[in-house]
Amino acid sequence: MKQSYTRLAAAVIMIAAAGGAMAQGLNSAYFTDDYKFRHDMNPAFGNEQNYVSIPALGNISVNTHGNFGYEDVVFDNPMYPHGSDKKLTTFMNPYISTGAALDGFSKGNNRIMGDVGIMLFSGGFKAFGGYNTIEISSKTTFGISLPYELFEFAKNTGNKTYDIGDINAHAMSYAELAFGHSRQINEKLRVGAKLKFLFGLGRADLKFSDVKADLAANDKWTVSGKATADVSLKGFSFVSETDEYNNPDKGEYEKVSDVDVDGFGLGGFGMAIDLGGVYRINDDWQVSAAVLDLGFISWSENAQAVNRSDKFEFDGFHDISVNDGSGVSFDDQADNYGDQMTDFLNLRDNGDQGGRTTGIGATLNFGAEYNLPVYRKITFGLLSSTRIKGAYTWTEGRLSANWTPLKWLDGGVNLAVNSFTTSMGWVLNIHPKGYNFFIGMDHLLGKQSKESIPLSSNASLNIGMSVTW
Repeated sequence: MKQSYTRLAAAVIMIAAAGGAMAQGLNSAYFTDDYKFRHDMNPAFGNEQNYVSIPALGNISVNTHGNFGYEDVVFDNPMYPHGSDKKLTTFMNPYISTGAALDGFSKGNNRIMGDVGIMLFSGGFKAFGGYNTIEISSKTTFGISLPYELFEFAKNTGNKTYDIGDINAHAMSYAELAFGHSRQINEKLRVGAKLKFLFGLGRADLKFSDVKADLAANDKWTVSGKATADVSLKGFSFVSETDEYNNPDKGEYEKVSDVDVDGFGLGGFGMAIDLGGVYRINDDWQVSAAVLDLGFISWSENAQAVNRSDKFEFDGFHDISVNDGSGVSFDDQADNYGDQMTDFLNLRDNGDQGGRTTGIGATLNFGAEYNLPVYRKITFGLLSSTRIKGAYTWTEGRLSANWTPLKWLDGGVNLAVNSFTTSMGWVLNIHPKGYNFFIGMDHLLGKQSKESIPLSSNASLNIGMSVTW
C-alpha cells in the first residue's frame, strides 16, 4: 500500500493473517448434543465419544458483525455515464443527498467487528473421572467503532462545528494452547474448566478521543482531540517523513507516513481460564452458564504514535471513485482514503514504550433448554451471550429449535437478536461411526457486491471434521 495510515491497518491485517480471529464459537450449536466443540462455549460440556480433529480442518470459524457495511458507504454514481465514467462512488459524493448518504448509519456508534479462528488440533477423551480436551488454535479479533458525527463531518453537511466524539480501531492475534476437564459432580450438576496458555502474535489499538472540528477562516478545518496508536508486533516501527507547516515561519515537522515490519516473532505471553457449569433441574429442563477468556497477554514491545498537537489544520475528506470500470482495484482506491486519514490523525512517532499488558475480552454465556416430554428428539433452547470488550462490547439472545431425527444426525435452526441486527442461524451435525462433520451459520450470508464484498457486515460460517471412536 502507499504511504498512509492505512499501512497501520495493513499491519493490523497482517496480524490477522498471521493467525486466523478470536472465534466466537458456533452459538447455533450450543444445544446440539453431539457437536464436538460445545466445550468451547461452556467447558462443562463433555462428549459421549472420544475424538481427534483433522489438523487445521477440525473447526474453522469466520464471523463478522456490525451495524453498518459496504452498502452504506458505496453508492452507484448518479453522474454515470453522462457526467462521469466512474460507476461507483461513496456517500461523500456531492450529488448524493445528505439524507440518502447518512441514512444507513446509526445515530450512535457505528461498529464492525470480526472473528476468525482456525483449530490447528483438538482432541477429546474420557479419563481421570471426566472428559478432557486438548486444543491448539490460532485466534484473531478485530473491530472498529466510528461515531455518527464522523460521517456527518466526512459528508460535510454544512455545519461549521462538529462534535465528533471518540474513534476506536483494534486488532489482535494470538495462538492458544488449552487444557480442559469436565466432570459430573452428582446426578444434576456438571462442572468444567479450561486453562489456556496464550502466545501473542500482535495487537494494534487506535483511539482518537474527544474529536472536534471547526471551520476556520481560510476554509480549512481546525481539528482537536487526543490520538494514540499502540502497536505490539515484533519488528514493527512507524516510518516518519518531514513536512512543512502552511506557515513558513513555523518551519518543518515530522509526521508518521508509513509503517515497517522487520521480521516476525512471538510478541507476548499470557494466560486465561474458562469456567462453566450445567445443572439438570428435571427430565425436561436444563440450565447452564459459563465465563470464557478471563485472562491477559503481556506484550514485550509497544510502538506508539500520538498526534503532534491537540489542534491542527485539516483539508477535509474528499470523495473518490470506488471502481472506475477500468480495472482499478478497490485496494488502490482505499489508499487514497488512507492518505486523507494520515492527515486527519496527524500522528508523530513516540517510540517504543517498552511493553504493555492487555485483556483479551471475556464472554458470558447463559443457557436454558427444554426437552419436549411427548417427543424427546426435539428440544428448545434460549442462549444469552455477552462479549465484554470496551468499545466492542455486544450482547445477543438466541432462540433455537433442535432436532435429533437419527442417532448419527442432529442440528437445528434459530433466531437471534443482538446489538447489531436480527439474524437467522442453523447447524447440521453428521456423525456416523468413526467420523464427524459439521457446518453451520449464526447469520445467513446476504447479498454481495460485484467485488464479492458482503453488502452487510453480518456474516458467519463454521465448518469442521473430526475422527471419532
